[in-house]
Amino acid sequence: MSTFSIRDLEHLSGIKAHTLRIWEQRYELIKPKRTETNIRYYDDEDLKLILNVALLKENGHKISKIADMSAGDIQREVIKLTESNMKFPEQIHALTISMVDLDEDRFEKIISTSILKLGFEKTMLNVIFPFLSKIGILWQTGAINPAQEHFVSNLVRQKLIVAIDGQYNVFSEQAHKYVLYLPEGELHEISLLFADYLIKSRKHKTIYLGQSLPLVDLDEICQYYKPDAIFSVLTSKPGLSEVQNYVDRLAETFPDTNIILTGQQVVGQDLECQDNVQIISRIDQLVSQLEESQPITASKSV
Repeated sequence: MSTFSIRDLEHLSGIKAHTLRIWEQRYELIKPKRTETNIRYYDDEDLKLILNVALLKENGHKISKIADMSAGDIQREVIKLTESNMKFPEQIHALTISMVDLDEDRFEKIISTSILKLGFEKTMLNVIFPFLSKIGILWQTGAINPAQEHFVSNLVRQKLIVAIDGQYNVFSEQAHKYVLYLPEGELHEISLLFADYLIKSRKHKTIYLGQSLPLVDLDEICQYYKPDAIFSVLTSKPGLSEVQNYVDRLAETFPDTNIILTGQQVVGQDLECQDNVQIISRIDQLVSQLEESQPITASKSV
């Protein structure tokens, strides 16, 4: 069983700690437990309740009415909402509840409904990526455990692989060639998979090299394949003390190839980039480039 502070509940639900304390006193909505040293904490059931309450409140339910509902009534009302036409923040909230419960069926239903209404790409950009960004921060702060993060990541990864496999393209001679890879030691693959989907959906070609690729192997592939562009996501590797040197080595190793990078190790790090290296802060900036009719040209960080 996980334990949470009131600040954890605030970060996960978006409800201020001060408001949560008022709800405790006025409505006895949740009752904190206490450690042997008298420190207040909350458990999984408290977290799920607050997430459900937050979702109902955002959809017009009054807190006084919610407080009078049974746990079963709250859950049924939340399920009704998740099956309706929710807005992006509400979908993200509902996914958070599914993550806490490790409820694969519910997670799948929310995502599948969104894909039917919005399409796969818009669901990824407007729901999945904001949700992953949120849980990434929560994982780093200890508000959720690694199992919950892996549960979500693997479900999203499965969706991406199915979407990629479902594409069939006949390429023209003007199609650009991309090599996609992650640096050695880098395992966070979701953004790279989505880039593969985006590139293929725009009728360009990809060679997908995946996780943890040494630079010497990338060089060998590029010498043979001669891509128009190299794309990579640097989420945790190389380390911040090494990333400038790594970007410089990429630029020098592939001087005639456009190199497009993203990820928290390069975005906003004040790196000095050579002319053939571009840093994009968001994956939707790749969409804009892919939809241009002219070949991609490298530019400075945006």
